[in-house]
Amino acid sequence: MDDLVDRSLIIMLNWTAPEMTVTGITEFVTSRFNEAYDLYQWYLSVADDRVKDWFMMDGYTSTIVLSIVYVISVWFIGPRLMENRKPFNLKLHLIVYNIVIIYINFHIFSELLIASTNLNYSYSCQPVQYTHDPNEMRIARALWWFYFSKVIEMLDTVFFVLRKKNNQLTYLHVYHHSAIFIGSWVGMKWVAGGQAFFCAMMNSFIHILMYFYYELSAMGPKVRKYLWWKHYLTLIQLTQFYIGIIYGIQAIVIGCNFPQWMLYVCVIYGFTILILFHNFYYQTYQKPKKESMACISTGNEKNGELQNGHVYCDSLTTNYHIESKKKQ
Repeated sequence: MDDLVDRSLIIMLNWTAPEMTVTGITEFVTSRFNEAYDLYQWYLSVADDRVKDWFMMDGYTSTIVLSIVYVISVWFIGPRLMENRKPFNLKLHLIVYNIVIIYINFHIFSELLIASTNLNYSYSCQPVQYTHDPNEMRIARALWWFYFSKVIEMLDTVFFVLRKKNNQLTYLHVYHHSAIFIGSWVGMKWVAGGQAFFCAMMNSFIHILMYFYYELSAMGPKVRKYLWWKHYLTLIQLTQFYIGIIYGIQAIVIGCNFPQWMLYVCVIYGFTILILFHNFYYQTYQKPKKESMACISTGNEKNGELQNGHVYCDSLTTNYHIESKKKQ
């Protein structure tokens, strides 16, 4: 399977600079296109034969097109269409949607846990078994649902746009949803089992907790008093990324008989999402605390004045306030 990388490198290293004429450049571009097409056809020939006829697994087109449509719709078109419109009330839709996502992720988690336990899978290094063993096929099907769930979860962002929750429409959010969808297709296409099971199982468990939180939040103010654990949920998500990176690195170090290119891709992606998520954590939890302390320390009327039971820091932050006793 590592021939995927080797063959790509050999082709690129054999490239020579084109003659700087119209004919030379045309021949160079045509030759490179043909090589890329032949390489893609070879990629398909060594893909997991068990899943080639499954929905959306015959080629990359549907996955790439959906990802592009998603990014353009939620990042550019959607916010502009909603700019002069009232936000939609989607409370019932969100309640039903979150229940569906919880069920899908519970199914993925339980199937991967049960089947991997039945097969005595290693949590350190587990090669892919391209067999039709019933438990191996359970894992492959669960991983397909993991992939497909990522396109369903893109609705998270659509709901943000329709509800005009533009503060939640971040680069981290859009990048994560689009990248994980494409990455899951690649994993499903070539490694529908083996080492891939652990991160998918862990992520599905985290998503059960996450969408349970979203479900409670969607139920309205009466339930929100039970949402004190949001901070801890974020820490659990961060821990997940650290575990995934360590899991991939240790497999590389010990020389696990699992496609190394896939391990490197997962580790690199893990670092990118970890950096972005740390920034989110800082902006959400740590920065407001620092700003509130700065506000209190000013001791002047403009920044730090108690108004109706709150301390406001208008020059430091536009959204943050601290509950306080009413000024005597």
